[in-house]
Amino acid sequence: MTLDVYLNFPDGRCEEALKFYAEILGGDIVSMQRFGEGPMEVPEGAQNHVMHAEFKAGEVFFLASDTMPGQPIVRGNNMSLTISMDNEAEQKKAFDALAEGGTVTMPLEKTFWGAYFGMLTDKFGINWMLSSAA
Repeated sequence: MTLDVYLNFPDGRCEEALKFYAEILGGDIVSMQRFGEGPMEVPEGAQNHVMHAEFKAGEVFFLASDTMPGQPIVRGNNMSLTISMDNEAEQKKAFDALAEGGTVTMPLEKTFWGAYFGMLTDKFGINWMLSSAA
């Protein structure tokens, strides 16, 4: 099991932010996929926005994406803790426990990128993403 930070950027600024961090921290954008590369319907003008990216600079590692157009960012909701697991049963147990008293944003489900994935906000207001390579 690993824990990573996932940053969200409004207005299609994720790539700009990652390039800024790469320049300052001497890091690299390890991978980047765009919303237009996925199977879901994407609003006009958002096809080139970042759906998922990975950043690394030495031992610093985080994940990032753009929000969908019209999805507001409020300080505090632009970051999630991401747990990657290799056991779906343990993932479901953790997901269900974190969801108790909270709000499920995306139920655990098989995704087009091959992971079993879900998102929620727990009863303390912390955003979580749980993923396993199913």
